[in-house]
Amino acid sequence: MIKKLQIFKRDKWNMINAEVHGARIVVRVISDQWGEDNFEFLSRPALMHWAEGTFTQDRFDGTEEERQQILAAFKEV
Repeated sequence: MIKKLQIFKRDKWNMINAEVHGARIVVRVISDQWGEDNFEFLSRPALMHWAEGTFTQDRFDGTEEERQQILAAFKEV
């Protein structure tokens, strides 16, 4: 069974989706600048390590509230 989750969506060109395939988690980052990137994780701790490193305060170009919502959504995966 595949569980699909929407982590973030700004518009139809900027979004982050996660799919849980048993123990494997696939994150799809779609942006109007970079296209689509896929990341695969074998554990939730690895996913959270990536998310916290990717969405740091100095690298995220949205509001702090948006950043916290994204990290909270990753914790729900």
